[in-house]
Amino acid sequence: MTAYAEAVSGIRPKMRRAIIMVQDLIMVLIAVALSLTLSQSRLSFDAFSSGGLACWALIVLAAHVLFRYSGLYSTVWRFASTPDFFNILKGCGSLTVVLYLAAVAFRSFFQPVSGLNERQFIVFFLVSFTIISAPRLYYRFLRDGASWRILRRAASDASVKQALFIGRLSEADVIVRFTRTAVPAEYAIAGIMATESDAPLGTQIQGVPVVALRPRLVEVLEEYVKGTENLDLLIFGKGIEREIEDYAELVRVARHSGIAVVQFSGLSELGQGGKLVLDAVEMETIMRRSAVATDTTRIGAFVGGKRVLVTGGAGSIGRVLVKRALELGAEAVLVADNSEFGIFQLDQLIDEKDRGRLTSRIVDVTDRSHMMRLVGEFKPAIIFHAAALKHVPLLEENWEAAIETNVFGTLACAEVAAECGVPQFLLISSDKAVDPTSVLGVTKRAAEQIVSSLHETHAAPSLIHAGGLNGHQAGAHHAHRVGAHRPGTKFIAVRFGNVFGSNGSVATVFQAQIEAGGPVTITDRRMTRYFMTVAEAVDLVIMSAADAEQRQGSDDYAIYMLDMGKPVPILEVAETMIRMAGKSPHTDIAIRFTGIRPGEKLHETLHGENEEVVKLDTAKLFGLRSDVVEWPRIEAALPALVAAMNDRDKAAALAILAGLYRAEQSAVGAPEQTAPKTVGQIG
Repeated sequence: MTAYAEAVSGIRPKMRRAIIMVQDLIMVLIAVALSLTLSQSRLSFDAFSSGGLACWALIVLAAHVLFRYSGLYSTVWRFASTPDFFNILKGCGSLTVVLYLAAVAFRSFFQPVSGLNERQFIVFFLVSFTIISAPRLYYRFLRDGASWRILRRAASDASVKQALFIGRLSEADVIVRFTRTAVPAEYAIAGIMATESDAPLGTQIQGVPVVALRPRLVEVLEEYVKGTENLDLLIFGKGIEREIEDYAELVRVARHSGIAVVQFSGLSELGQGGKLVLDAVEMETIMRRSAVATDTTRIGAFVGGKRVLVTGGAGSIGRVLVKRALELGAEAVLVADNSEFGIFQLDQLIDEKDRGRLTSRIVDVTDRSHMMRLVGEFKPAIIFHAAALKHVPLLEENWEAAIETNVFGTLACAEVAAECGVPQFLLISSDKAVDPTSVLGVTKRAAEQIVSSLHETHAAPSLIHAGGLNGHQAGAHHAHRVGAHRPGTKFIAVRFGNVFGSNGSVATVFQAQIEAGGPVTITDRRMTRYFMTVAEAVDLVIMSAADAEQRQGSDDYAIYMLDMGKPVPILEVAETMIRMAGKSPHTDIAIRFTGIRPGEKLHETLHGENEEVVKLDTAKLFGLRSDVVEWPRIEAALPALVAAMNDRDKAAALAILAGLYRAEQSAVGAPEQTAPKTVGQIG
């Protein structure tokens, strides 16, 4: 990269356009002089007389007007291509004709001028076109040779996808090397867009130029997609979504232009035969949340070398928790999930080098004896309890399953953690637990109270449902105390809103509807939700556990809350996703409103009116001080809850659960719009 090209690329667009205009006018004057010199013309008047200078000024004025009219300054210089050179041709041709007609008119009506004929004007046209085109061509060649590779792709290379890479230079070196050694060739990296702001712009890595740096990634990508139709793929580096603020916008620009977007996640094998593993970029990236740098050192120090158990590890949040724990250097990770297919899918996502540290078990978290055996053998240092049922309308009908999994499943895993001496137990909670109006919300609130109560005592009385949670099928659902207190386990819950792109989330539903051609269905145009990307949520969950490990006494928190930013209108999410798919909302893809479903709220909240939010010294993390139900009260309510489930009495079961978090609440109350807010009309 020459100093000339680097200097020009750093100039602001308006200033750069002005410089280009001045440069073109200078080139016109040079072209006039060269055409007269090359054709050995001898003018009959002095070029530097007052009349001659006026003539030069008129030429400059005519050139500027004609060049602007020809569109020379409405295109991107660095991507000057066939249409742009045609504009130069049109501008120079028009100027030549105008100057020739002006010379003929002046010679005919005013005074004869010797030394001018058609030959000089032909030479002027050729010279002006050449010297005006040359700087554009030269700058483009110096600035980014990548576009030349894309534009000159031969028919024989049609199967090889031309790609731009966005990420760190060290990763770019690996990717370029492996794309070149792959047989058969699948990808060709044409240019590198570096995320390091101090990277050497214009230099090459194995012959591939660095064509852009932060913070101009979006601007340069927009110029690329305008400048060529032969770009097939945009490849992001590993973990880049956590490092750059423009990640979502880069995805949007690429997809809107029909360019596929993938993310590098590793190599399928090492050595010369290695292949890139490229994952599809999830639609969660449309949430343009400001990127917060993850304290990787802190969460790495917390997870590194530990044995980690993730219940529900094959689910959307659990899956990312598992991958992140392995990335951060966990000694071993155990996945407990009841989905065989989910575990199979998880196994396919794990790098070969990490599979030796991963163990998966098909188990229902409500099966206390099985969980006790797993935890006793694995001896985890922390349990991330992500297993839950979470689909609001579905759980309104399947309320028994919701109570079994979300309440008794949490209870079983928590007491197993205490009895086995697991140092830490973390419950993944939900904003639905705040002033709940749904079965999901009530069960998650009860789970929070179980964990909060155990947090206060740092001990768990052992509660067993005879025959496990399948026991109520045989009519043997009951509970009793056994065993003794075992202090030492720290219990916490982490509360946050919707995880964008999780299984069954609004994003996955919208994506399927968009791919099917619509319509996209929304319950209510006024509805809003808090959203967070899976990657950000998982890092903050781990950060919560790391923070809790260091706290004691009055500075301790049973519930952590993630900063979800501002709630986002669901309609805006749908419209943005449609645009990212390259379509127009309400035109290409219809949007239909279906009405609020049972248990749903128009707007969620992250904390109740009686909860104190405490800002912590960790970005995006808060502590919550909330009323905690004493453990004996929870213990006393469990037999009644089991009896209500045996009787299939939904109203009674929900009233018991409501009583666990609100002393004055003894029955299922009014819907969301009334005050105080209580569990909605479910039953």
